[in-house]
Amino acid sequence: MSYAQRLVVAVTTAADGSATAYSDTVTGKISQIRYVKTDFAAGVDFTITSEATGETIWTESDVNASATRAPRQDAHTTSGVPSLYAAGGTPVLDKIALANDRIKIVIAAGGNVKAGTFHLVIE
Repeated sequence: MSYAQRLVVAVTTAADGSATAYSDTVTGKISQIRYVKTDFAAGVDFTITSEATGETIWTESDVNASATRAPRQDAHTTSGVPSLYAAGGTPVLDKIALANDRIKIVIAAGGNVKAGTFHLVIE
């Protein structure tokens, strides 16, 4: 049986425009992340990673409006070679898996005591 879980993380910045927030613990694959702008400053920067490993999930600079992303990573063969659709072709991508981990959201340049919300969909 497969199901999706939505976690909602509200983030408010400090006076210097920075913030760090964490999701609840999750196990599954990240399907998508929806950023809903409340009043973060234009040009806010996000760095979203796995807390346990530091693996990048979504990093983007100068975000000005609400946005949805479906982060993916390169797939590899059992010998560590990147999987390609055709020889020398486009990389095969797969969802990012987390096991008993939290998602870490770091904000920079968000403005003085400003807010935004992240909806994390985990399958």
